[in-house]
Amino acid sequence: MTKAGEVGQEGWREEGPPPDRAWRGKPGRGRTALAAEQDKAAGGREGRHVDLGGGSYALASVALKLFPRTRRIRAYLRWSDAGRTVTRYICEVCEDTRARNLAAAWERARERKLVGERAVPAGSWASSSAVRDSMRGNRGRDTAPELALRSLVHQRGLRYRVSTRPVPSLRRTADLVFTRARVAVFVDGCFWHGCPEHLRPAATNSEFWRKKIAANQARDAETDRLLALEGWDVLRFWEHDDTAQAAERVVELVRGKNTTTGSGSS
Repeated sequence: MTKAGEVGQEGWREEGPPPDRAWRGKPGRGRTALAAEQDKAAGGREGRHVDLGGGSYALASVALKLFPRTRRIRAYLRWSDAGRTVTRYICEVCEDTRARNLAAAWERARERKLVGERAVPAGSWASSSAVRDSMRGNRGRDTAPELALRSLVHQRGLRYRVSTRPVPSLRRTADLVFTRARVAVFVDGCFWHGCPEHLRPAATNSEFWRKKIAANQARDAETDRLLALEGWDVLRFWEHDDTAQAAERVVELVRGKNTTTGSGSS
């Protein structure tokens, strides 16, 4: 992978224009998928912040733009400040995929100190603003990823129960429950359930958080095992997973089981 911000000696000039996959995003993606793409390229959402001064920060995104005359791809940092969009040039990129070019641009933006993590308020117990936001933003139900998944599944004609126990005697609550098909769906938050891609170990109270998250993961595994013993299929998705793909998996499994059992959709 070429170092961030560097363009090969010949760049795209001798090889013709870069392929669309090097800069153009997939059409039809929703806000959740676009945000997840930026988070992944930046190494996590917390590293996407621009310091506006006075303790204020804006969440930035990287945009890739192709200049046909020069056959070069340029990366720009964009964020909102007081209702207006601010754009700042980062560098030229020359990787062969959009994902690599986004990652290279974010790396260069960090090197130039255009973005970084937000400062933790004085006196806060949280090890970072990411931990603080995760704690403050945690909700037991109706999170944005859950709502998006429910909407897509509903559009496909499936009906379900929300935030209920698949097995009444088992103290485990699933986000979407298809009782006749016996399918339980969970949308797991990256912080609480220990996402291997986005979870950052806490620097403060690290042992406490390590044990807490490990206990949650053990409980998740136990939940899957207990539901399987009761004849249920379990689907788990991370909050950053592509919602359309997740919905497709849910629909495929539920309809497949309904066809086998001859039951309805809920």
